[in-house]
Amino acid sequence: MIKITSMLLEELSSYANPKAKLSRMVDAGDCVRISKGLYETDKNVSAYLLAGSIYGPSYISFEYALSYYGLIPEAVYTVTNATFDKKKKKIYETEFGTFTYCDIPSAAFPFGINMIKEGDYFYRIAEPEKALCDKLYSMHPVPNIRELEILLTDDLRIDKNELIKLNIEKVEFLTEKYKAGNVRKLGKLIRSLQNE
Repeated sequence: MIKITSMLLEELSSYANPKAKLSRMVDAGDCVRISKGLYETDKNVSAYLLAGSIYGPSYISFEYALSYYGLIPEAVYTVTNATFDKKKKKIYETEFGTFTYCDIPSAAFPFGINMIKEGDYFYRIAEPEKALCDKLYSMHPVPNIRELEILLTDDLRIDKNELIKLNIEKVEFLTEKYKAGNVRKLGKLIRSLQNE
């Protein structure tokens, strides 16, 4: 369970020195420090369940989400997250793994996200279309649709059949929110592949 310092100190208030007791708990591994003022009481918890608590507002996206949905073949060990208006990329190295946070346009941020409950944890993750739009937004612009197809199928290794399955209406809706060439081209590419 994720807890902040004040919660833990309240729970330990019966001890003569709650801060010292918390320190001993951390040393013993009964409580793991994630970042300043943030702790996890289950040292075996999956990293992605902690992502939204470390830095926010945020949601899981980019490569981690693309791998989660099976769009890219590689296993991704860094939990990649989208944020907005933060101005620079944030990286957190923790005992649970590495977490990165990158900006997307604030207009696009609230759309295409699912809230999932897993045990006592909640996490937010981009839908497949949103994760791909986030990834393309973060990449160097390509000059045309053909180059985008090469980028998607060769560089990211996304199967063309998986691209065809994406919801074109969702992509076209998101296009207006990103105002980015790669995302605009994605909508055109998916529509042309679906019409073949």
